[in-house]
Amino acid sequence: MVSKLSRAGVALAALTTVAGAAYAEGEWSANVALSSDYVWRGISQSNEDPAISGGFDYANGIFYAGTWASNVDFSDEPEDTNMEVDFYGGLASEFANGVSWDVGVIYYAYPDADTADYDFVEIYGGLGYEFATGVSVGGTVSWDPDNQNVYIEGSAGYAFTDAFSVDATLGNYSFDAGGDYTTWSVGGTFATSAGIDLGLRYYDTDIDALSIAEDRVVFSISKSM
Repeated sequence: MVSKLSRAGVALAALTTVAGAAYAEGEWSANVALSSDYVWRGISQSNEDPAISGGFDYANGIFYAGTWASNVDFSDEPEDTNMEVDFYGGLASEFANGVSWDVGVIYYAYPDADTADYDFVEIYGGLGYEFATGVSVGGTVSWDPDNQNVYIEGSAGYAFTDAFSVDATLGNYSFDAGGDYTTWSVGGTFATSAGIDLGLRYYDTDIDALSIAEDRVVFSISKSM
């Protein structure tokens, strides 16, 4: 765990140095959500049960950092892991031609796992573009340097109004130890006048004989502050 934390810390320190003293002030925000399932890359992380999640974010110019947490259930007795806490930071901006870019590092921690070492680090990079028609496209690559796993995802979306948008994703998760799987999703988000976002999303994978990777529909209600 120490080496993983050190790797994440060095990467965050480098990003902070790049962002540096160019900006004197930043902005804080928070978010909280309740969902009928916690699905990550097509697989339920809460054993198909509801999840409560939330986080805090800091943005300063092109630099951002934050933390996010959720309940999990891996059915991993005697470990009985119940919590995931993520820490992340990165740089994000936009080229003159309107193409957005984002590079960063994220540390996934499972603090109440007993002896199992679930923690890992990913370094990621992404590009995106939003057309004047309201259509947006993007792609992200995430690399786990400790386990040599790679996740690649592409997405496309359309904003019907300022309040209602839909999008679809297609991703592939490959493992250095062997094997890979493909996951996809499609969903929509509606921002209510009360400042609460309602989401509905369909997930599926090409994994066979694993109930937590089967197709499912997830409803979520969230609030950003």
